[in-house]
Amino acid sequence: MQAQSPVNVGLYFDLRNPPQWRRDPARVHSFALEMCEEAEHLGAHSIWLTEHHLFDDEYMASPLTFAAAVAARTTRVRIGTAIVIAPLHHPAEIAEQAAMVDLISGGRLDLGLGAGYRVPEYELFGRSIERKYGQTDDSVREIRRLWGPGGVTPRPVQQRPPIWMGYQGPQGARRAGLLGESLLSAEYRLWEPYRAGLIEGGHDPAIGRMAGGIQGWVSDDPESDWPTVSKHLSHQLDSYNKHAVEGTGRPTPDPVDPERLRGRDAKRQNYFWCETPESMAARVRSMIGDSPTETVFFWVSLGGMGEDLALRHLQTICTKLAPLLGTAADVAQKG
Repeated sequence: MQAQSPVNVGLYFDLRNPPQWRRDPARVHSFALEMCEEAEHLGAHSIWLTEHHLFDDEYMASPLTFAAAVAARTTRVRIGTAIVIAPLHHPAEIAEQAAMVDLISGGRLDLGLGAGYRVPEYELFGRSIERKYGQTDDSVREIRRLWGPGGVTPRPVQQRPPIWMGYQGPQGARRAGLLGESLLSAEYRLWEPYRAGLIEGGHDPAIGRMAGGIQGWVSDDPESDWPTVSKHLSHQLDSYNKHAVEGTGRPTPDPVDPERLRGRDAKRQNYFWCETPESMAARVRSMIGDSPTETVFFWVSLGGMGEDLALRHLQTICTKLAPLLGTAADVAQKG
């Protein structure tokens, strides 16, 4: 039997601070930075940050700014965005800010870009949502050009900083391939359309790289954690659904039932796994199949969750799940 390739494990942050569990916003941010340091100490491969605007739970709005803070507080862990909403920003702005993070971090940036989907965000920045995918593709090409000779200065440390396309579904995977960039998804079913796009775009499919978020919670006692996890998961999912329809004229979807999501196959868009490290590792392996997925990442905290539980989750991911996927946290033994 062919040995399975090791899979890196990272952590995902959005800095939500819901009104019903509100904490001092400065503490939310400082604690997240402390957890990034702890994640590095425990051997995590990467930290991933995200972007939304005008959320009522103060969702992270400036991922590259926070990435610079993470870069200054760490020395080894890679720092990714999943995602920066490319059409909301001028390509030169993204190119310069990303280069700054790469410089501060000594070449540890993974730049994830996507199109977004919220009308109010486009209106906030005075942008049109009509050609969002075309705009995103154009931004990627321009950022690549700006990182080259005659472009922005200072240049990034990495000769070719990784760009990860946060495109979903088979058509999105093909678009990522056409661009010759990496795909920000861990679903094996997207490998074939992604590979086809690489070939169609004149790229060697051997350059294909995939990474993506896993919707799940890792625990030594899933049944004990689930009542609390499901409560915060409900807020997180209902918040996404509510904000997704703002400005569209569509009604707000009914509240999500976490019980219906738990244990669903990842082939369905809405799923959530609450598992032991061993069963989560098996689910991850099944999800990525034979795709070139090299990294998966998990939410550290769900929608306003308390610090103690979030920290325990981080520790479980780094010390118990990561070794099962082939990325033993030997860094934790140093220092």
